[in-house]
Amino acid sequence: QAIVKGEVPETLKDKHLYTLDLGALVAGSRYRGDFEERLKKVLKEIRTRGDIILFIDELHTLVGAGAAEGAIDAASILKPMLARGELQTIGATTLDEYRKHLEKDAALERRFQPIQVAEPSLPHTIEILKGLRDRYEAHHRVSITDEALVQAATLADRYISDRFLPDKAIDLIDEAGSRMRIRRMTAPPDLREFDEKIAGVRRDKESAIDSQDFEKAASLRDKEKQLLAAKAKREKEWKAGDMDVVAEVDGELIAEVLATATGIPVFKLTEEESSRLLRMEEELHKRVIGQVDAVKALSKAIRRTRAGLKDPKRPGGSFIFAGPSGVGKTELSKALAEFLFGDEDALISLDMSEFSEKHTVSRLFGSPPGYVGYEEGGQLTEKVRRKPFSVVLFDEVEKAHP
Repeated sequence: QAIVKGEVPETLKDKHLYTLDLGALVAGSRYRGDFEERLKKVLKEIRTRGDIILFIDELHTLVGAGAAEGAIDAASILKPMLARGELQTIGATTLDEYRKHLEKDAALERRFQPIQVAEPSLPHTIEILKGLRDRYEAHHRVSITDEALVQAATLADRYISDRFLPDKAIDLIDEAGSRMRIRRMTAPPDLREFDEKIAGVRRDKESAIDSQDFEKAASLRDKEKQLLAAKAKREKEWKAGDMDVVAEVDGELIAEVLATATGIPVFKLTEEESSRLLRMEEELHKRVIGQVDAVKALSKAIRRTRAGLKDPKRPGGSFIFAGPSGVGKTELSKALAEFLFGDEDALISLDMSEFSEKHTVSRLFGSPPGYVGYEEGGQLTEKVRRKPFSVVLFDEVEKAHP
């Protein structure tokens, strides 16, 4: 885009960016030399023109590509041209793949200048989304508001922890646009009613013909024609009315999409955090009668956490509820889960009396490498990974191995 707009130095003006599809080069190369011949033709074209910048996605695939039965791989063919400066190349790969493949080939690694592409900040993500907005609006035939872009970046950053910006924010925008378009393309209920009535009339008509009642069959045929005409009219009205108005993707729809993915209810995300936290004691006391001090201490700690006065890499709070059986310790945990995440099921409960032996800790966190059950994961770690927004309750914690 910068080259097209002319916002580049003189050396980059009038350059063309091409992507090298290694898969297409390798595909169908049955005999030794086929792949090398194809790649040589591509490189000759690039050298002849002199205005091409080559982009290679998944750069690590160069190492070993086409190297069958003693043939040299793509990386070895490219190295001399890269060394002589005849080829201007941009490669993209992950840090893991770079370490695994490229660092082993020191000669190839030396031909490239590594640049770390960090995750963009929240403001930068919003700018990226604004740049992509037109493309997604055209694809889904919807209008995407500024509020939706800000909400997508903010909520994705806060609630989706296993992926990176801007990818996870773009996914929310894409999913919300898709959902809105499908809703608009879904026929209204009265149109489906017409289909049911027409199907019923046709069944009755067939039945009348089978029983030789042609008078009834004729009247049913007329009724079918009337229903078909009414349906066509209603269908025309629906398409003329709904399709002309461009649907709008707003912040509420983004929150709804995220709620589907994470299980956190929509209103919990969009409602003002401060007003919700101020009435925390009141909400908890609806389920837990009494225990004023415990509820007050719990609420203060949660408010402090939400205000940002905690280490972001640590849990929202760790509490030990101590007291005799039946006073409401587990019930308070359930009430807290419902208040924070809108669902009592957002409580991961573990009976610690099952972990009284030293070796049973492997059931919580998973077996170490080389032991049986290593790939299965632990009871606690797997549950938290699948539902990161949960309250973890260690019931009867005093019975666990110290």
